[in-house]
Amino acid sequence: MVAGITDYLREQIPGLLIIGPDKQGALLEGSKSYAKQFMKENNIPTASFIKVTLDNLIDGINHIRGNKGPYVLKADGLAGGKGVLIIDDAEEAVVMLKEMINGKFGEASICVIIEQFLKGLEFSVFILTDGQYYVLLPEAKDYKRIGVGDTGLNTGGMGAVSPVPFVDSDMIQKVRNRIILPTLSGLQKRNIDYLGFIFFGLIEVGGEPFVIEYNCRMGDPETEVVFPRIKNDFVELLEALRDQDLYEIRLDTDTRTAATVMMVSGGYPETYEKGKTINIASDINDSIIFHSGTTLDGPTVKTNGGRVIAITSMGDSIEEAVDISMRNSEKIIFEGSYYRRDIGLDLKSLT
Repeated sequence: MVAGITDYLREQIPGLLIIGPDKQGALLEGSKSYAKQFMKENNIPTASFIKVTLDNLIDGINHIRGNKGPYVLKADGLAGGKGVLIIDDAEEAVVMLKEMINGKFGEASICVIIEQFLKGLEFSVFILTDGQYYVLLPEAKDYKRIGVGDTGLNTGGMGAVSPVPFVDSDMIQKVRNRIILPTLSGLQKRNIDYLGFIFFGLIEVGGEPFVIEYNCRMGDPETEVVFPRIKNDFVELLEALRDQDLYEIRLDTDTRTAATVMMVSGGYPETYEKGKTINIASDINDSIIFHSGTTLDGPTVKTNGGRVIAITSMGDSIEEAVDISMRNSEKIIFEGSYYRRDIGLDLKSLT
């Protein structure tokens, strides 16, 4: 979408229903600096920031050394979910800033956003919108770090849960009024004909929601807990989007908890091997097995990526849903497999 596939398809195949913004709308995700400026212009709560390129690298270095950590460094462009670094030490942050500017994440990091560190509980909110009306989908909380207790490097996501206990009706109302509606208004002011999903990556700080990032699609692994909770015929939702009838939609949501555990290749998110044979037991009945980094070699399923398989289960509590996913993860075996065993545990005290 950032490269303009929506624009291309609309031109080549008129009348095709495409769920996704055009190239201009996709800049909300495709450029962190664009998104931050958009939020600033529309008074959408987000962390303070500065934009750094090779031309003003010394300003970025001075900013780091003149402020207390942790320091949040974000690649401006798309970096496969790995372009965000959170560093405690100032001199280490300076080194990483230089590496990013010099191509650590390729073209994505020739511009870097240095952002104020916000401490709080993260969660994600999703809408399906025609640019004017929208349907609010179930919220989720994902787990980005590779290690137990949210330690180690950032990944594309190691698991997720939905619903999120601390996201009550008051919080959702704040998100609607302070974030969703100003975002849609801002798109309209820029004459962006937005059709598709908006993913709001949020953090709750002192009872108030702040935007960490936008995505112009459903995120992974959040989608694996959001979609199983939607009871509506999803094709009907997409047709309502096309027909501008979203205001007539009433979302029917499963009240149970969905929990996803991501199984990854050993070494991920850094160097890992592919081509490991995956043995999946035949008696997995209580979970949905989503294949991600897999491939077929004849009749044999093998690993073909860092994040290999997501296991989603439903339960009457976070603990029950996670336990089912954990139990079934033991029935999926491949060399070097790894998964976090603490997905959702930080939320148990909030239920």
